[in-house]
Amino acid sequence: MTPEQRLQAFERFVEARPDDPFTRYALAMHLRSMGRDEAAAAAFRELARRSPDYVPTWLMLGQVLEGLGRTADAAAAYRDGVAAAGRTQDTHARGELEDALERLGA
Repeated sequence: MTPEQRLQAFERFVEARPDDPFTRYALAMHLRSMGRDEAAAAAFRELARRSPDYVPTWLMLGQVLEGLGRTADAAAAYRDGVAAAGRTQDTHARGELEDALERLGA
């Protein structure tokens, strides 16, 4: 399966299950792996809008935004992730997100 065919499959999965956070996460990660960072950021943002407590979203969104040179937006994503990790009691993810914020100097 080519990357483009895989992308189409992920898009079909999202159409079939639009509220499934893992499916949206997989789509966003595939876009990122294809180097389509703007599209990946948009997909992560939509996931965050629909499932704000799906904690892995925030770290990946922040990393993509950093890669795009949007450090203030990345810091905001990391902060939102720290809050989500607090709500879900995910101490490991919270530590990773706090480390990312520290690295940015935010």
